[in-house]
Amino acid sequence: MPSKVIDSAALNGLFSDGMTIGIGGWGSRRKPMALVAALIRSGARNLRIVSFGGPDVGMLCATGQVKEVIHGFVTLDSIAVEPHFAAARQAGTIKTAELDESMLVSGLRAAGRRLPFEVTRSGLGSDVLTANPQIRTITSPYEDGDTLVAMPAVQLDLALIHLNRADHLGNGQCLGPDPFVDDLFARAAQCTILSAESVVSTRELVEGHHPATLLLNRTMVDHVFEAPGGAHFTTCLPDYPRNEELQREYAHSASSPALWEEFRARYIDNEHASTPGGQQ
Repeated sequence: MPSKVIDSAALNGLFSDGMTIGIGGWGSRRKPMALVAALIRSGARNLRIVSFGGPDVGMLCATGQVKEVIHGFVTLDSIAVEPHFAAARQAGTIKTAELDESMLVSGLRAAGRRLPFEVTRSGLGSDVLTANPQIRTITSPYEDGDTLVAMPAVQLDLALIHLNRADHLGNGQCLGPDPFVDDLFARAAQCTILSAESVVSTRELVEGHHPATLLLNRTMVDHVFEAPGGAHFTTCLPDYPRNEELQREYAHSASSPALWEEFRARYIDNEHASTPGGQQ
């Protein structure tokens, strides 16, 4: 089978205005920061971002590329509030749809299964249905007659994911303790880009590791991008922990436009910057 590995030039051609983009990882853990930096440099605008959010969401809000964020949460983990996202939300420059985490999982799962919705109890009795009137309820057709949430499919044009290792065919391996949701993003997307700390042979993926570490198979991935340090400054265990010092610098950059522009010029606009999303 032909190799799915792409270079930076090919990567840049995959982003366009108006896309709905799902971003894997969660909080400040295993975020595909090299891919997010490339998305920022592409200049694509009017984006609809779906994420269990962290600095990926905050950076895209800070650059003004986002029109809407659909999220289960947005946090930097060790810093509770993502300041750039909070500033955009408070200023009213973005639309948001805040969902129960399980509801977002149901929406991604429905999209991956090519269903219009998935039935769930999540969200019942909460303000999430009041705040999102487009999400409807449904009556069980069985004897119980329960009222349930019909969570609509969250369909994605593009998914961005970062894992520890991949092969040239698109099989992806997660060696850390957080193999959550990335496979749902990949299945819900028309196109999936997988970045990895290293691209290795298929034999190396399977030797000495439990099959459960193979989180993505090649049918779920369209492009592979080798990106050592590609989740930095977020965690990518066991390869590296979160860089707390750089994360604090990032959070502090929300204090003024000048600080943000300085951070962006140093770490994002330069494709070969040491971090985030580059060599450590």
